[in-house]
Amino acid sequence: MSDTLGVQGSKYWWRLPVEQPELVGQIVRQCNLSFPIAQALISRGFGTKVEIERFLFSSYERDVAHSSQMKDMVKAVERVLIAIERQERILVFGDYDVDGITSSALMMLCLPAIGAKINFFLPNRKRDGYGLSSKVVRQAASSGYKLIITVDNGVTAFEPAKVAKELGLDLIITDHHRAHGHLPDAYAIVNPNQVDCPYPHKTLAGVGVTFKLLSLIYELKGMELPHKVYELLMLGTIADVVPLIGENRFWVQYGLNLANQSQSLAFKTLKTNAGVDKARLTSTDIGFSLTPQINALGRLEDPREGVQFLIDSDVDQVSRVGVILAELNQARKAIEKSILDEIEQKIKSGEIDLTVDKVIIAAGRDWPAGVIGLVASRLVGKYGRPTILFHLTQDGLAKGSCRSISEFSIFDALVACQDLLIQFGGHSQAAGLALSIENLPKLKVRLEERVSAQLTEFDLQPKISLDASAQLSDLNSKFMQDLAMMEPFGHHNSCPAFLITDVVQVQPPQLMKEQHIKLQVFADGVIKSVIFFYRPELYEQLVVQGQQPFSLAVQVTENHWQGRVNVELIGLDVCGLEKG
Repeated sequence: MSDTLGVQGSKYWWRLPVEQPELVGQIVRQCNLSFPIAQALISRGFGTKVEIERFLFSSYERDVAHSSQMKDMVKAVERVLIAIERQERILVFGDYDVDGITSSALMMLCLPAIGAKINFFLPNRKRDGYGLSSKVVRQAASSGYKLIITVDNGVTAFEPAKVAKELGLDLIITDHHRAHGHLPDAYAIVNPNQVDCPYPHKTLAGVGVTFKLLSLIYELKGMELPHKVYELLMLGTIADVVPLIGENRFWVQYGLNLANQSQSLAFKTLKTNAGVDKARLTSTDIGFSLTPQINALGRLEDPREGVQFLIDSDVDQVSRVGVILAELNQARKAIEKSILDEIEQKIKSGEIDLTVDKVIIAAGRDWPAGVIGLVASRLVGKYGRPTILFHLTQDGLAKGSCRSISEFSIFDALVACQDLLIQFGGHSQAAGLALSIENLPKLKVRLEERVSAQLTEFDLQPKISLDASAQLSDLNSKFMQDLAMMEPFGHHNSCPAFLITDVVQVQPPQLMKEQHIKLQVFADGVIKSVIFFYRPELYEQLVVQGQQPFSLAVQVTENHWQGRVNVELIGLDVCGLEKG
């Protein structure tokens, strides 16, 4: 069976694993792993004991490169140390997402501790827009700043860099976004994602680049970074959905281990807000329950309080901001749902015709710019095609967030359409842009033509890749221990998906909150609970199915409730249901 073969499920096309029983048996014996986990690792390209152990057990010596290997890093660090020695005023310019907020928090935690005269500025999404502006540079010059350091932005700050040079300010850019083919004229540009940067790990988040800068500064000062640094690094790296492989994997593992031993006030507050009551948190807990709260502040209000919240040691102040974060996050969820419902209605009515449209594009005047990227991600996951959502401003601009599928680089597409754009930036599967509203139809035509030329109809079909087959009886404590070794899960190391065949329902399914489905399934003498989130359409099909067997695509997790821990299945899709 080829890994390109599969079956059609209720919602997704399932890519089936290539069964290799002899190799699986060998890995099971050599590495003492359960059969499904051994198969999952083989499916992901780890076919020998050496490869598996290198992946499962990160090593600082092997997986972490020295900061000095990054282009312009030494030059940037030397300039920061001179600024500290001369007591020059330094301005840190960040971004309003979790990556930018944690990057700014890192700078404000570490540089004042070694004598820097430093302040920070985070733009308001509505008022200031994204990235360093010439206005901010001029204000910094008039306020006596001599050095500006960007974190998680700056690689497209062409005009601000020019203004800084004219005004005698040194500009150090630290960023991780892709360049537009040329670079700003800055004092130093520290970005591993540059083609000519020799740093071996190209996929650091913005907070990762900031961390590398600070780690070299502290190394040269003969000092150790505070433990809090690794918590912030872990939060920002998980939140920015960068690949959790190589150096990113090492630092997230390291940060999670520290956070599970000792947590800051902010971290404890985020846990309490999210109702997370577990002895050990995972990257999934961080990404789905904790960091969205910080993101909510940057998306809906002034993100500066997010920085203070993360590094403050005042219980009352942290608690005060924690309450705001919880409220804003709930508001964000409600807004996100209303936008999603509105777009779903456009699809249902045919206003967005998915039999014709290969790119989903929609716009709204009341859609907050900070939320549409989250909705775009949901639409890509559901419909399997590139999606761009726009916030329409009163001054005639469309400010958009793009999300794409692995088969299509949205960044390259924007490069090809840049004559229509005022601003753009990002990565292959996530980007932002701004253009005149009158250019939206032209952009739609161009993108449709590009997708049609590059992708097949199958490319645009929603898919899931199944890593291994499993039986319900396999899903025991040993399996969960082995699964935990594959963590942290995230981009390029997603939680494995398993194929479970010939299950039957023990009792009729439950519809919860009109959105989620819970059922009990039986096979091999074992009963397990399965929860399908946001799949209400399955309810009637499962009722009709009755006692007839069917197949499941699932992820496996632990449910912690009132001190009890149970193995639970998160349903991804079903196959073989009766049509009714």
